[in-house]
Amino acid sequence: MAYAGSVEIITRAAVIVPWDLSARQSKDKRTAESRLEEAVGLAASIRLEIAHKEIFPLRSKRPATLIGQGQIESLRQTVAEKDIYIVIMDTKITPIQQRNLEKQLNCKVIDRTALILDIFGERAHTREGTLQVELAHLQYQRSRLVRSWTHLERQRGGFGFLGGPGETQIEADRRLIGDRIVRLKKELDQVRRTRGLHRKARRRVPFPIVALVGYTNAGKSTLFNRLTNSTVHAQDQLFATLDPTMRRLDLPSGKTVILSDTVGFISDLPTELIAAFRATLEEISEADIILHVRDIAHAETVEQRNDVIAVLNTMVKDKVLEEDWENHTIEVLNKIDLIENYSNPNLRDQVVGVSALTGDNIEALLQMIDDSLSSKMEEITYDLPVSDGAALSWLYSHGEILQRKDSDETLNVVVRLSPTNRIQFEQNFLSNS
Repeated sequence: MAYAGSVEIITRAAVIVPWDLSARQSKDKRTAESRLEEAVGLAASIRLEIAHKEIFPLRSKRPATLIGQGQIESLRQTVAEKDIYIVIMDTKITPIQQRNLEKQLNCKVIDRTALILDIFGERAHTREGTLQVELAHLQYQRSRLVRSWTHLERQRGGFGFLGGPGETQIEADRRLIGDRIVRLKKELDQVRRTRGLHRKARRRVPFPIVALVGYTNAGKSTLFNRLTNSTVHAQDQLFATLDPTMRRLDLPSGKTVILSDTVGFISDLPTELIAAFRATLEEISEADIILHVRDIAHAETVEQRNDVIAVLNTMVKDKVLEEDWENHTIEVLNKIDLIENYSNPNLRDQVVGVSALTGDNIEALLQMIDDSLSSKMEEITYDLPVSDGAALSWLYSHGEILQRKDSDETLNVVVRLSPTNRIQFEQNFLSNS
């Protein structure tokens, strides 16, 4: 959607799901219809008018056009009859396939990766977010000689995949793109160094980090707002949250944690985005606890869970998560209010059903976070000088004092601390002892 002066111009789009019949066996339980629904949701989230949607079964993939000639003819007629400006192919297509489809359909054609990148380009607001998305966009664009450098002239959010002056005439200058990528990587390195300094600052007054992850639209931001009484943007929209947000959260025991809301995952997340959002994903690696928020009312909640786990496993492979992330993950089964007669049995440890919208069972989630943090704590005994009030105050602020015996010269304290806090305390107060 663009604007000409004060007049809003509606961009009419067709969403096509090429469904590979030979590859869709037992490994993927999703249905073609659900994939189409998700693709329509992605397109609609940037205010495209969906004039047509259709599933194209594929018995084989055509190297030149992906879909068959009969399907192209049918789609060309639809594009002409419904005045469609852009066709979105909900899969990856090669530059050659894209060029050939555009010539035969006589309209703009983009793939799933370009659509997601355009959504991210419109939604990112922080400097880090915009840098990360632009880097991903340029890396994608560099591989496509048919794309053009148009985001500098765009009249709308995003990166120009959906339109822009001169896009079909101006071909991307690979050298210019390469130079810009080098500069972006340098800027992002500085962002990561700054983020690292912030993490070190948090460790000096260390509060445990609890990170929300999950499939897009699972309700992470709604849960974040419920837990922290915040007003982070939350609505029934794919990728409503891109830039990470952090807030303080007080637990039932009196412990304080930092709760972090992060970008939602999705199936077939473009590899360009996984790499570009590495700094954001590193926030998850720093978390003491990961809350994996699932839309338990969704028909494909299991498949969505597997997609999130696949991304986390990629992070493990790339050594972003240095330890087994499953050991400090709580599965939060959200939207139980949408399930009739829902019961909340203890299926296994570290699983809890809640409704972020109504607040049902939020107390149980808070207690589970509290208990999980406590289970990782160590019981330690310290003998402190009576005069060292700062050390004693630090222990009260960051640990659980189990026992205290005062004498004329020393304080014998039995305390429970997290491993991180134990190291911090001993470095700050006992290193010169």
